[in-house]
Amino acid sequence: MIPVAEARARIVAGLPRMPAETVALSNAVGRVLAEDVTARRTQPPFDVSAMDGWACRQADLGTIPAKLKPVGKAAAGGRHDGIVGTRECVRIFTGAPLPAGTDAIVIQEDADLGADGLLSVREAPKPGQWIRRAGLDFSEGQVLLKAGRQLGPADLALAAAMNVPWLAVCRKPRIAVLATGDELARPGEPIGPNQIVSSNNIGLCALIEMQGGKAIDLGIARDTETDLHAKAAAAAGCDLLLTLGGASVGEHDLIHKVLGDGGTGIDFWRIAMRPGKPLMFGRAHLGNGQSIALLGLPGNPVSAMVCGHNFLVPALRAMLGLEWQVRFETALAAHDLPENDRREDYLRARLSLNAAGQPVADAFGKQDSSMLRLLSDADVLIVRPPLAPALRAGEAVPILRLR
Repeated sequence: MIPVAEARARIVAGLPRMPAETVALSNAVGRVLAEDVTARRTQPPFDVSAMDGWACRQADLGTIPAKLKPVGKAAAGGRHDGIVGTRECVRIFTGAPLPAGTDAIVIQEDADLGADGLLSVREAPKPGQWIRRAGLDFSEGQVLLKAGRQLGPADLALAAAMNVPWLAVCRKPRIAVLATGDELARPGEPIGPNQIVSSNNIGLCALIEMQGGKAIDLGIARDTETDLHAKAAAAAGCDLLLTLGGASVGEHDLIHKVLGDGGTGIDFWRIAMRPGKPLMFGRAHLGNGQSIALLGLPGNPVSAMVCGHNFLVPALRAMLGLEWQVRFETALAAHDLPENDRREDYLRARLSLNAAGQPVADAFGKQDSSMLRLLSDADVLIVRPPLAPALRAGEAVPILRLR
C-alpha cells in the first residue's frame, strides 16, 4: 500500500493538461483562462463626472458664492459640444463627459439655480473632486486577467468593460463515469430482491461538474468481461475513465483484469487509507489500440466520495492548470481520538465554533463506509495520519472541508 500523498501525486502526473477553446463571455463563469486578456479600450475613455451637478471652470470659483451662467446640458451617453467659457457652466449628470473648457464639478447639493437664470455656487469643490479621469480604471493594452485564473462574476464584468466578447479558456476535462456491479439499479428503476440503488455515479458526476469538469455517465456495467468491455469502450475520446467498484481482488472485481490488461496497465491499486484502500490508477485498454487514463474508486459509497475529494478533485484542478495540492485546515477535536494504525484515516465530522470562536470538529460515532447519510451531514473530514498517537479532546487535528 502506498501513502495517500504519493498516490495523489502519481495520479496528477499521469493525467493530461487541457487544451484551449474559445467561449463567449456569457459562458465563461467558473472557467480557467488559457491566455492573458488585454484591454481593448481605456476605461473611462474620457474624463467623466462622478456626480450629478454642474461642470464649470475651477478658476471661476475663487470667490464664493460664485455666479455662473448655464449654457447647456450633458447626460450619460451624450455630451455638450460647445466650449464652456469664463463664468459659464453646463448641467451635467453622472457618467457624462466633461465639456471642453471645464475642469470642475459642483455637485447639485452645493448650488442653486436662481429666478434670474444664473447658478449660485455656495461651496466650491477641491481641484479634481468629483471627476473620474480617463484611464482611472485601466488603459487600452493593459493585461488585466492572467492565464490560469478561474473566472468569477467580477472577472467577467471586467472583461466586458475591456470590450472583450470572447475568452480562451481551458477545455473542461471530459470524465467518463462507469459504475460496476450486478447488485446495482438506477434510481427509479425496478429493483431486484438482491439489488441496491446506485448512488456513487450520481455523487461523483455532481462532484465533477462542480469542479469544472464535464461528466459523462456511462451507466452500470454488469459483472461480466463482455459487458465491462462494451460499456468502457464508450469512454473513447474522454480524458479520464472513472470506474466505481470492481477495483479489489474478489472474483467479481474485473477492472484490474479486463481494463488493466491483466495488471500491465496499472500503476498502483492499493493505498494506505481508510476508507478507500482499493483505489486503482493506470491506463485502461479499450480495444482497437485505444487507451485512456483510468482511476478506479472503491464501490462503497462513502469510500468513493472520500476518494473523490482526495484524488478526483486534485486531478481535475491539475488538468485545468490550477493549484491542486490539498489544503488542510486545523480544528480542535471535540472528543478523545484513539491512536491510529498504518492507514491514513478520514473521519466524517460536524464543524462548529466554541465560545472563543475556534473551530471544533466533532467526529460521528459510526464511520461505516456504507453510511451516506453521515457523509451528507458532515462538514469536514478529520484526518488522522498513519500511526498517529492517541489525541485528547481540545487538541488540534487537521481537517479537510467538504462544503
